[in-house]
Amino acid sequence: MKIIILGAGQVGGTLAEHLAREENDITVVDTDGAKLRELHTKLDIRTVTGAGSYPIVLRQAGCEDADMLIAVTNTDEINMIACQVAHTLFRTPTKIARVRSTAYLTRKGLFAHEAIPIDVLISPEQVVTDHVRRLIEHPGALQVLEFAGGLVQLVAVKAFYGGPLVGQDLAFLGKHMPNVETRVAAIYRRNRPIIPRGDTVIEADDEVFFLAARRDIRAVMSELRKVERDFRRVVIAGGGNIGERLAEHLEHSHQVKIIEHSLERCTTLSERLDRTVVLHGSATSKRLLEEENIEDCDIFCALTNDDEVNIMSSLLAKRLGAKKVLTLINNAAYVDLVQGGDIDIAISPQQATIGSLLTHVRRGDIVNVHSLRRGAAEAIEAIAHGDKQSSKVVGRTIREIDLPDGTTIGAIVRGKEVIIAHGDVRVESGDHIILFVIDKRRIRDVERLFQVGLTFF
Repeated sequence: MKIIILGAGQVGGTLAEHLAREENDITVVDTDGAKLRELHTKLDIRTVTGAGSYPIVLRQAGCEDADMLIAVTNTDEINMIACQVAHTLFRTPTKIARVRSTAYLTRKGLFAHEAIPIDVLISPEQVVTDHVRRLIEHPGALQVLEFAGGLVQLVAVKAFYGGPLVGQDLAFLGKHMPNVETRVAAIYRRNRPIIPRGDTVIEADDEVFFLAARRDIRAVMSELRKVERDFRRVVIAGGGNIGERLAEHLEHSHQVKIIEHSLERCTTLSERLDRTVVLHGSATSKRLLEEENIEDCDIFCALTNDDEVNIMSSLLAKRLGAKKVLTLINNAAYVDLVQGGDIDIAISPQQATIGSLLTHVRRGDIVNVHSLRRGAAEAIEAIAHGDKQSSKVVGRTIREIDLPDGTTIGAIVRGKEVIIAHGDVRVESGDHIILFVIDKRRIRDVERLFQVGLTFF
């Protein structure tokens, strides 16, 4: 595909890296020449220096014959105008824009072909908020992803020494929990992936990715690690868009406090939120954390825009007795450094957002993509179409499907029914198939599986 990316920031740069690896024709546009030179040196891509909303710059970037425009600059208005120009002057087939401000997102009909022609809206703050919310709802999980409208969840947990399954092979899981259907999609041991088989033995500290129906997630988690009680007391550092949205979602079911350094923002938050306690001060203040009894806090969420503040406030909160700390880190290089020590969960907003964008780049009927392990792996939800003659999956059992190396099918959703994948399950047209791909180089092969042959038409 020929794709133009507007914005060479963290999201634009990470996306360009993902897509260039998959042999797409990528052009990145930005006003910052230094960032573009850095990207050009690292990746085999074209770059154009200029304002992404200007018609002449879009023409230079090749918008006349581009398949897709992805506008992810830091300014909503530039992203929106760029999509308008691409539609009006160049008839670009697919236009994706990052829009952050809720003032735009709450207006119905604003983003339509007869108004502002944007095909897909991405709101990073909402994506990250949902990500954090799911982790709070599943104490002990490192990652929680949803498929098929939430019917199926993919959960990553660290296996703890003494857990019922540690030291047992995976075949034991079915015998030990005969009434719960689950499938281990992948295991990471010392950062190396293992394709799970029946005789694979789970070791302490393994990172285990498993799929199950939403209702069964808790039961499976309890087998891999000690059960943690539900989080009730939540402290949020940072009252920006993410902090506010998270508090809004949690305040009726949890005890929520927000620490915000801007007095003006504190006033706004106290007016907008019903039950949340809004505190004016610094999240790195030991005195403030002690005064607010941080030792009683179930989870401390550091969600400011400053990585250093997030890391230091998380370390301080943990030292002062917070049960769990969750830290938002924009610099991807920091994520692996801090997670697993005093910081329990580190989240990269870029990786959370990338999945939403990749969903619309994938060929075949791909409805969900989640980027995992800092982009090394992907979880994909694809819809099977056609019949046995036109499709490589429909009418075949899972055992008969020629899956690329490093790819596993975890579950199939048929209507409202969740079917955990076993070798003799037969795929039907319209099934939602959830796959785990540990080798990104195999993505194209996975896409080809779900492309329907011409005989179907």
